[in-house]
Amino acid sequence: LHGTLQSLLSSMKQACEILTRDPEGGAARIPFETFSFLYLYLASIDGEISETETNAFLHDIKEKADKHSGMVLIRHF
Repeated sequence: LHGTLQSLLSSMKQACEILTRDPEGGAARIPFETFSFLYLYLASIDGEISETETNAFLHDIKEKADKHSGMVLIRHF
């Protein structure tokens, strides 16, 4: 992964840990809608991640989240 994407994913991991309702040390799940909103926002600020990359990443995450009642787990990315 290039540095920009690695940094963005690190930010997303922190966001999941902050926003989750899971107990500390748990899966740090957040709703896909929340994850998607934050990811799109941070990716747009960054400006180095293409729309194609962003859409492909979110599509992959949504497929995984759909198997977990619409929740994104940190291990999904």
